[in-house]
Amino acid sequence: MDLRALHFDLDGAWEGEPVHLPALNARKWGPQLRFSAPPRLIEKFYGEHETNLTVPFLLYGSGDFHYLTALRLRRVAGPVVLVSFDNHPDWDVRPPKWGCGGWVNRALELPHVRRVSVWGCGNFECWWPHQIFGNRRAERAGILEVHPWADDRPAKDRQRKGAILRDNWRERFEQFSKSLANENIYVTIDLDCLRIEEAVTNWESGRFSVVDLQWALGKLRESCRIIGGDICGAYSPPKYTRRKQRFAAEFDHPKIRLPDEVKIRAINFAALEKLWLLLA
Repeated sequence: MDLRALHFDLDGAWEGEPVHLPALNARKWGPQLRFSAPPRLIEKFYGEHETNLTVPFLLYGSGDFHYLTALRLRRVAGPVVLVSFDNHPDWDVRPPKWGCGGWVNRALELPHVRRVSVWGCGNFECWWPHQIFGNRRAERAGILEVHPWADDRPAKDRQRKGAILRDNWRERFEQFSKSLANENIYVTIDLDCLRIEEAVTNWESGRFSVVDLQWALGKLRESCRIIGGDICGAYSPPKYTRRKQRFAAEFDHPKIRLPDEVKIRAINFAALEKLWLLLA
């Protein structure tokens, strides 16, 4: 029987999740793939799990695995527009080729991905000088849009292409969703785009509320066809298999004060329950 949705369990982040999805235990791959992986390992993983990755809607764990979305898009029937809700643009052009910080570029390499639009970036990567490491060429070409929060930026930064404010982002997003009328879209949600009280992740927290995302998903469904999607970003204790992988990941990750495990699961499960049915 063909599955429409699957919990692809790489790290135990969603063990006992409340939406009761069929689950695939792939935890042997988690430490190998976390944060980044060499291309040969990516292709080995893809060869083993290509069929599982083609399930239209996928739930997987930490945002450290977000780059698996680019693998999933290989098998999406095109053309398609990728809409990402994420606290990070994931547009870094530096190595590694396969990693959570630059996976959007892997998606843009696919000929059937018409464009990528990232909403809710709240960290420093969209601003000078750090944006020099981002795929500005794709942004200038109009095939990549990033929409960072600019409420706490100087007035000149608010003129940045794609910048959004709390008091205008819904208007901007509604215009965007209407521009996609009758398009096929793939939606990916990294829970780190949510406020700290609404999601516990391995990364810095964003500024969206769950209610914001519910509204945005509703607007997309009014205008477009959501043909696939995924949710990731739930916290899990990091485990790695390679020293360079561990070093780079520990250097890049922020130091976060975490609530206890019971509270982490309660917070993340509440977000999942509210978002999953609207996505899938």
